[in-house]
Amino acid sequence: TNLLGNSLVLIAPANSSLKVELKPGTDLAGLLSGGLLASGDPDHVPAGKYARAALEKLGIWKNIEGRIARTNDVRAALALVERAECPLGIVYATDAASSQKVEVVGAFPADSYPPVVYPAALVKDKSTPAAGSLLEFLKSPAAKPIFEKHGFTVK
Repeated sequence: TNLLGNSLVLIAPANSSLKVELKPGTDLAGLLSGGLLASGDPDHVPAGKYARAALEKLGIWKNIEGRIARTNDVRAALALVERAECPLGIVYATDAASSQKVEVVGAFPADSYPPVVYPAALVKDKSTPAAGSLLEFLKSPAAKPIFEKHGFTVK
C-alpha cells in the first residue's frame, strides 16, 4: 500500500523573511545573492532528482544548474542551509519539519515533480502477527497525526 507522501520545499536559514512563489520564471538564481542552492546531487540522490524535475518543469533549471551545491543526501543539503553556508536549499517537507534552524520559504507545485511516495507491505511467507499489527497501525487514523506532525502526507 502507498502509505505516505512527501513534498519538495525551498528552505532558508530560520531568520529569513523571504517568501517565494515557485512558478515558471521564478528568478531563483537572483535570490541566491551570489551563493549556492543546496540540494541532493540531481544525478544520484532521490531528493536531487525530484528537485531537478521541478526546476526543469518550472523552466528554472538552465539558470540554476551551475549554482547547485550538490550533496550526498538531503540531510547534507539541510545542514548547509542550517549553517547558512547556502542561502537556500531544496529538501523534503519532512526534513524541513525536523529542523528549527530553517524556514520553509516556498513550496514546489505538486505537479512539477513525480509524486514522492513511501509504500509499505508485508513480505509474503515472512509475515508475522506483529508485522501485520504494525502495518495496520501505520494505516490507521491514530497514526495519521503522528505522520503529519513530521511533515508527511497520508495516502
